[in-house]
Amino acid sequence: MDLVYFILTAYGLTQILVYGKIFDTIRPSKEIFKGFFHCPMCVGFWTGTFLFGINGCTELFTFDYNLANLFILSWLASGTSYIMTMIIADSGFQMGVNKENE
Repeated sequence: MDLVYFILTAYGLTQILVYGKIFDTIRPSKEIFKGFFHCPMCVGFWTGTFLFGINGCTELFTFDYNLANLFILSWLASGTSYIMTMIIADSGFQMGVNKENE
């Protein structure tokens, strides 16, 4: 269950950081950083790194502190945040939707 909680927490935090209106005014607008702060895969990686760092402060999920777990959980958060963002939109599930025809 720890992995499920970790993935859902990483996805939720990534959604807030990438798409949350509250952060519109503080997201960088320069082209070099703009892509990063609008990319759920990039932000998801750093979200996973952050969550791994604080996992000792929560009982929701607990992982041993070591370099392998740091990278694996960061990659997991990145990939699953991206996949979930591509599947779930504000209007619900978007599987099978061709955005070019909308």
